[in-house]
Amino acid sequence: MQSLENKVVYITGGSKGIGFGIAKVLLDNGLKVAISARNYEDLQKARQSLGDENVLIIQSDVSKFEDEVKAVEQIVATFGKLDVVVANAGVGKFSPVDEMSLEDWNAMIGTNLTGVFHTLKATVDQLKQHKGYYISIASLAGTNFFAKGAGYNASKFGVVGFTQAAMLDLRSYDIKCTTIMPGSVTSHFANHVPEADGWKIQPADLGEMVVHLLQMNPNVLPSKIEVRPSKTS
Repeated sequence: MQSLENKVVYITGGSKGIGFGIAKVLLDNGLKVAISARNYEDLQKARQSLGDENVLIIQSDVSKFEDEVKAVEQIVATFGKLDVVVANAGVGKFSPVDEMSLEDWNAMIGTNLTGVFHTLKATVDQLKQHKGYYISIASLAGTNFFAKGAGYNASKFGVVGFTQAAMLDLRSYDIKCTTIMPGSVTSHFANHVPEADGWKIQPADLGEMVVHLLQMNPNVLPSKIEVRPSKTS
């Protein structure tokens, strides 16, 4: 089992939902965590909720490469290195393709897909140096299309393909790449307010999955993981 001691993790979209849940589990397991989001007030609330001195909050819009470069600089300045990246930031806007606005399309592609590339591009030197781990959070929508999901499907299909190709490009540097593809998750995604969602995947469940990935034998690489609720409701 691989040690988690002294590992430093960067989680995009870490102020709420899946990113926050992953951050909480990793902190509970003794890792140092940096979380980013666009809204600084949300980040401050997240830090207060996490209540841990090993949390660094960073305001960053992943659709802007320069923001991600600055984020990495802050992480290295604070913690001295970066070992693990969880590219989680995402948005969802759903409408029939003939009614979809250019703004909604660009928001999803810019954040969900281009943002994943920006995050890897900005962190790859640190990952090479520390034989790190890059994890993207995609979706079952990355292989299963649905009505009113053209933009979201396009972005998440792209994340799956991007991460799998990156895995082949980077494993010669001893960098691992995995994409996790959750189904229904209890979160605030797409302005949802969680209520009686106990049957769904919980963000902490995905955090535990990340811990398992980091602890696996270095000879083993689950490169793509589909995860669903065990029941439908």
